[in-house]
Amino acid sequence: MNLKAKIRNLKAHPLLQVLANNGGNPRTLVLIEPLWGIPYNLIAPFATLYMYTQGITDVQIGLILSITMVVQVVFSFFGGILSDKLGRKFTTMMGDFFGWALACLVWAVSNNFWLFLTAALLNCFEQINQTAWYCLLIEDAHAEDLVGIYTWINIGGLVAIFFAPLSGLLVGLHSIVPVVRVLYLIFSLTMVTKTLITFRFCHETKQGKIRRAETKGVSVPHMLGEYRQLIPSLLKNKGVLKAVAVSVILYVANMVNTNFFGLYVTQRLGLSENFLAMFPILNAAVMLIFMVGIQHHMSATKFRVPLWIGLALYAVAALVLIFSPAGGLGFVLLYVLVAAVAAALVNPRKDALLQLNLSSQERARLNALIMASTVALSSPFGYLAGWLSSLDRRLPFVFTLLLFIVAMLVIWRIQEPQVEKKSA
Repeated sequence: MNLKAKIRNLKAHPLLQVLANNGGNPRTLVLIEPLWGIPYNLIAPFATLYMYTQGITDVQIGLILSITMVVQVVFSFFGGILSDKLGRKFTTMMGDFFGWALACLVWAVSNNFWLFLTAALLNCFEQINQTAWYCLLIEDAHAEDLVGIYTWINIGGLVAIFFAPLSGLLVGLHSIVPVVRVLYLIFSLTMVTKTLITFRFCHETKQGKIRRAETKGVSVPHMLGEYRQLIPSLLKNKGVLKAVAVSVILYVANMVNTNFFGLYVTQRLGLSENFLAMFPILNAAVMLIFMVGIQHHMSATKFRVPLWIGLALYAVAALVLIFSPAGGLGFVLLYVLVAAVAAALVNPRKDALLQLNLSSQERARLNALIMASTVALSSPFGYLAGWLSSLDRRLPFVFTLLLFIVAMLVIWRIQEPQVEKKSA
């Protein structure tokens, strides 16, 4: 096969076709996602240890998680209203600036409980950003391409993980605190850049313009009061409720894994801190191979079976981690491999499943309501996970195992959403 034929075959790859068919906001947001993903994934393996090393206890870490979740609920409600009144584009920019650029500056200088709490509270602006960002990403996109678009968003974050050896190397040469401080400063700068690119190359969505016109002159208290009509309609939609239930479960499980995996493998299993940079690389490599080489062979409009298989793999991974012996690097590697395949199956589909069940007319406020509900229902579990970890560092992962089993039962009862194809 000559070079031209190989290039034609590459261009014909379904993932590249998704970008070709969805220009404008979807393409721009996909391409700039590494500006968030690179610094986030460099920091993520060390974020909890960064606090722990500076005297923040397990219980205090859990307390910060729970406090910020309560604040996130409030921010989530206003996220839908601001997305309608100010537009998807401006609200996304505001969330990126305050929720990440400014928050990371505070994290960069944090050295006590109160500064870490302040940074986490600023990061709550991300909840405003998320509502607007989801709308900006998909409202002008083709419905049948949603799994592909969310796959690209995941890939954007995964590619960043291959920079992780740099942070691991720096931590090994110096120490965790100064390295993470510099990384947070870099994170702040990249998010300022991301905000400017969004301003220059993104545009307000059609639905965003409609909602901005409809809500002009409508007071914020009145729009808050309208949630009283939205909540009953949401509770009557079984498809949305099941999708929300799975999102809540995965949100809690991800929160536990993100915040306590590093402590578990270093403090209980006795593995070196330097391995914390290697595990995300392995996870990213497996997910990328699966997403690029296998994912497109699976139906983009079928959700039930792939989600169930992914959740079952998550449960198997949790069991492997729980029963890992001290110094059991092989067990931890197996955990990472299985969890990576699970994430590749679950992440794009659970997001697309939720959006396909929402009304386009009220997507912003419904997303805000769902995010607020997700955070509210999840908020007690940050403290619970910290308390469980203080008793036995295996217990948070026993808890996630139970969560995955419950999610499997929910997914088994969902109905496949009807995906209508949209002409170009």
